Amino acid sequence: MSVAEESVRPMSESIHIPDRAEFVDALDRLRRGHVLVKVGESSGGCVLDGGVLYRSYEPLVRFGLIDEYENPHGFRHASYYRLTPRGREFADRACQAWRQRPLWQRLAVRLAG
Repeated sequence: MSVAEESVRPMSESIHIPDRAEFVDALDRLRRGHVLVKVGESSGGCVLDGGVLYRSYEPLVRFGLIDEYENPHGFRHASYYRLTPRGREFADRACQAWRQRPLWQRLAVRLAG
């Protein structure tokens, strides 16, 4: 059993997502096939599609949306993550709901977190 499977929480359980816009952006990039790379334990220790992921790693893992995989061509001390099947389904729904929001609401979420 993977680390992600051991700590998966039901989607109905309330977990604070500190930056909802970053979270949805991460889901969108992951569903497009990009890989999340974790290089450290500090905030900013995760990289996704060339950008730093500051606060969305923890909710992605706790909800069981991503899981670590072995990357034989990767760096020795880096961890690599991609969407789980559950994560792909959730990402599809979340990204569709995000796109259906009016522009002013999406901008407000980006400013407020």
